[in-house]
Order: sequence, then C-alpha cells, then structure tokens
Amino acid sequence: MTHIWVRSEARAHEERVGLTPRGAAKLLAAGYRVMVEESAQRILPIADYAAAGCEIAPEFSWVDAPDDAIIFGLKELPEDGTPLRHRHIMFGHAYKGQPSGKILLDRFKAGGGTLYDLEYLTEEDGRRVAAFGYWAGYAGAAVALMCWLAQQKGGIAPAVTAYRSANHMLMVMQQDLMALGTNRPTALIIGALGRVGTGAADLCQAMGVATTKWDMAETASGEPFPEVLAHDMFLNCILARHGTPVFVPASAKVAQRTLSVIGDIACDPDSDFSPIKVYDRTTTWDAPALRVHDQPVLDVTAIDNLPSMLPAESSEDFAEQLLPHLMTLSAIDAGVWGRAQGWFDRSTT
Repeated sequence: MTHIWVRSEARAHEERVGLTPRGAAKLLAAGYRVMVEESAQRILPIADYAAAGCEIAPEFSWVDAPDDAIIFGLKELPEDGTPLRHRHIMFGHAYKGQPSGKILLDRFKAGGGTLYDLEYLTEEDGRRVAAFGYWAGYAGAAVALMCWLAQQKGGIAPAVTAYRSANHMLMVMQQDLMALGTNRPTALIIGALGRVGTGAADLCQAMGVATTKWDMAETASGEPFPEVLAHDMFLNCILARHGTPVFVPASAKVAQRTLSVIGDIACDPDSDFSPIKVYDRTTTWDAPALRVHDQPVLDVTAIDNLPSMLPAESSEDFAEQLLPHLMTLSAIDAGVWGRAQGWFDRSTT
C-alpha cells in the first residue's frame, strides 16, 4: 500500500496545501494510505480530512514517519541541516545554482532520501503537469500594484496579508484606486501567454491597468528592451533558464525611465539566469517592496509564495491539476515521477 504523508508547512504565511479532502478521498478509494498532519495555518480544516477517511498525525511529525512514507508538502523544509531519509514531494528550488538548493541536496545525499521537485514534474515534452502559475501571476500583479499605490502616497508598500478570496482582495484594492481619481499606471507583462502571465493580465484588467502583453515573439530579437522602462510597472512572468535574456539590466536604476515598480513574479533572484539585475534577494510578506533606487524611485517586489495570498483558490486549482499524477504514485519509478527522479539523480551524482 503506497503511503502518502501530507505534512504541515513550516513557513510563515503558508496556508496552501496540495491535496484537498475530496482528492484524498479518491486516493483512499484507490487503495492508497493517506496521512495528513494537523496544521495551525492550513486554509482547509483538518476535520474535513478526517471526515474523508484520512489518518491524522500531529503537526511536524513527518520526521518520524515510516521509511516507506512519501512526504508531500509545498514549500521548504526547516533549515536545520538534518539528513533527509524519506522521499519528498515539494518545491525544492535546487537545480539552478541556488546556494540553498545545494544545501538541500546535500541533506538528501546524507540521508539517502529522494527529492521529487514539483517544478520538474513534467510530461515527456517538458510541460509541467501542475503549477500555481495563474494565481502567482494574479497575486504578483496585485502586490506590484500595491507598491505603485504606496508610491503615489510618497511611501513604500506596507505588509501584505492573505485574503479570504480573490474578490475580497479586489474590493480592497478598488477602494485605494478610487482615492486616486482617474490616475492609473501602465504595465508591461513578459510571458503574457503563459499561466503566470494570464493571471497577471487578468488582475490588471480587473483593476483598469492599461497593459502591454509580450511573449516569446516580442523578445526574440534579444536585449535591450527599452519598452520595459517606458511603463510604470514591469511584471516578469518568465521562468529563468539558460538563454533567458536580461529584461532589466543593473543600469536601469539610474536610466531615464517611467518604470517605478518591478514585479518579479517568477522570483528567482539568486539563480544564475535571473533576467532582473537590479536586485539579489527575495522580498517578504512583512516587507514586500525592496527599494533599489531613490530618485527616481524604483521598487522591486519578489515574494516566492505569492499564491498563498489567495490560499483557497490556489490550493483547489493546484490540487485538481496534481491529483491524477498522485494517483500514479504506486508506480513512482515511471512516468512523471521517474522523470522528476532523473533530475534529482543527475544533480546528486
């Protein structure tokens, strides 16, 4: 019997989960064993998992789980350096030269465990089977707009929080925009045809932000891209890879520009391939904007768990995408799981 252990998330503000009670019931009906940890912050109540027939475990007890348990979470594990002996499904951010990624892989090597990185869970053509992209784009564009709104008041964006729903967030932001009268920013989205870009564009449309949408065709000629500097906001929705051009060079800080907010929704500043060269670290919920230049003002927002601002919608969406593949975990050496293990094996040999 394949044993799936849904762990609680250790990261602050992380209310998302990758398996809903409805999905858990389907796994149980298919013969899987499903253990779900209690959580002080998960958006979906533990009682719903118990009602679906799941076994319930104490929060953070996965470290003592049986060796055969497949530990399923979303964001990073506690950075305590302990060896990792289990098979883990999670976003590892470990394969593009990130310093923290090397530390994580060393922990797996020390413990004999395996990482099945959700970012590298793909079909044969390389297409990801499940992603939070749409809601990352939606929330990322919202935070960028919050940064712009704060600038109009002469300040910098205050702390952000999770919302009960996307509609609730829109209502709050509409009130702030109405106080400005007819003043609205312009935005340029790169990666507008993907999941992330679609979400960002939908938020901009809902907020009345005039938006220029670019994708591969518009960036094929290569850098520089002066159009980025001609918009109030730039939203990067491209996952950085080898060959990704630089959209915002370091010189943009002092260049003549309209640009005052960069929303790096892809959010990979410590990657060797980052296309945004004016900053080098992520921002946080408590301090969502990093001011990289004062006159003229340039703020960068780059929060790496944006979909958790809308935990209900993003959890339901992601879990629905992933469930058909969780149903194949009994054959973990094949298909999407086998390909994910291939990435791990190549990175640890």
